[in-house]
Amino acid sequence: MKKRGPIITISGIVLVIISLSIATSAIPTNVTGPGDFFVSSLFEEMFDEISDEVQIMPSDSAHFSYTTYSSDVPILWGIQIIDYRAGDELSINISNIFGDDYGTFIQDEPILFEALQISQSDTLNLEITNLGTRDVTIITMFSEDPENSEALTNPNSSVMNMVVPLMVSGFMLILGIIVSIIGIIVILVDLKNNFDNKRNY
Repeated sequence: MKKRGPIITISGIVLVIISLSIATSAIPTNVTGPGDFFVSSLFEEMFDEISDEVQIMPSDSAHFSYTTYSSDVPILWGIQIIDYRAGDELSINISNIFGDDYGTFIQDEPILFEALQISQSDTLNLEITNLGTRDVTIITMFSEDPENSEALTNPNSSVMNMVVPLMVSGFMLILGIIVSIIGIIVILVDLKNNFDNKRNY
């Protein structure tokens, strides 16, 4: 039997293992499970303001404010439900100090990010209501003009030091899976040819 199929398959498996090793090394050591995954900590340099953890009981609301200092820039805001469970749901109503409505958003996932275009310096007020049936703990995050954040423009920032290896890991993982599949196909073709040759004899 030809060895090319197993060699290709093993090469693919090695690529997968290397990709997983790169991903593991890129993730901070203090992240051991979903309960330790704090977006605000992993991407801290991206945010201009991060709130303290706040617990909201069912049907109750919490209020947060953020003041912008620039005009005609996007504002990235995010909310993370720290102890998320299926069925948790938040309603987020955003307005400004003049009573202008920026919209209402529903969050039924652990993390929600949205961007708003602010035409002039303003103070955004977030009213976050717990629509679920249990207490939830949340944090809010705000970033003014995130596209020009130093976390993304500085190649030596901790964000880039994590994102770039994860991108490389993802590419190698996909490549490794494809190579492994090709190797398995080659093995099957060689087995079929070998079987046909034996039958002819």
